[in-house]
Amino acid sequence: MPSTRRQAAAFVLGCAALVSAFAQPAPSASAAGAAPLRLIVPFTPGTGIDLIARTVGPKLAERLGRPVVVDNRAGASGNIGTEAVVRAAPNGTTLLVSVNTLVMNRSLYPKLPFDPVKDLVPVSLTSWGQLVLVASPRTNYTSAAQLVAAARQRPGAINYASPGVGTPHHLSMELFKATNQVFLTHIPYRGTAPAVTDLLGGQVDVAFLPIHVALPHIKAGKLNALAIGSEKRHALLPQVPTVEEARAGKVNVDMWYGVFAPPGTSPDFVQRINRELREILAAPDVRTAFETQGMDPATSSPDEFRRLVEQDSDRWARLIKAQGITAE
Repeated sequence: MPSTRRQAAAFVLGCAALVSAFAQPAPSASAAGAAPLRLIVPFTPGTGIDLIARTVGPKLAERLGRPVVVDNRAGASGNIGTEAVVRAAPNGTTLLVSVNTLVMNRSLYPKLPFDPVKDLVPVSLTSWGQLVLVASPRTNYTSAAQLVAAARQRPGAINYASPGVGTPHHLSMELFKATNQVFLTHIPYRGTAPAVTDLLGGQVDVAFLPIHVALPHIKAGKLNALAIGSEKRHALLPQVPTVEEARAGKVNVDMWYGVFAPPGTSPDFVQRINRELREILAAPDVRTAFETQGMDPATSSPDEFRRLVEQDSDRWARLIKAQGITAE
């Protein structure tokens, strides 16, 4: 091949290589698409929040075309896992699955190095959970009205269990006390299991428990169901009245569950996850999985969820201040 033809061929090949290089996807875009999405659960495995993450995670992975892993970061009433998300890079690789404990912590831990409400981006509501007021059969209480009457006769003599200071179970009973102007002594435990054990054994008198935790013991006659802490009765316990129906005041302590993103996360990513969650939560198998655990699937727009979080934060802040509750 003459020299000029060889030079021309080399030039064409060089141009082709250059065009090919520019045609390749950017490395960062490719890496971001393949990076696993972590669903951080700020509590131990087996909790309602964990169930949500492990039910939704595989379906989210299918729809996004990327791995989704559940990362349990328990401790400090959920604050450790929450802070991990607040500090995470807003690059679409980390989400928080949490419960309304998050807004309670805002007032219970005023020295936190972050704001659980302002420093997270609400993505979507996922479900609602109800708490049932139960009593040890040894107390002979069969209604919430009986409990209120007994508490008025013997202030402080009746005690109640909770999985720990600042949990929804704890603050729900504090709201019950404030509404009925009675005093019950708080016995905090390290988790739900030991609290339930002592409740079954009669070492403590009453407690608010998630329906799925209390249900088998109620059916076995080992706990008395006094009332549902909601605005309406629950399908799993249709015979149990609401607290208001039981003549013990208007006490709605429904727990919301939802998904949050780190601060600075792009609105497009938030909207994408919101759309995917909306469709996932509408699936019959997901609904069944939630409902058997006493949770009702629910969705919202990011803005609707933000307003719910802010309003609930204000509600619990008023109670915590009025009752002088502190976790520090």
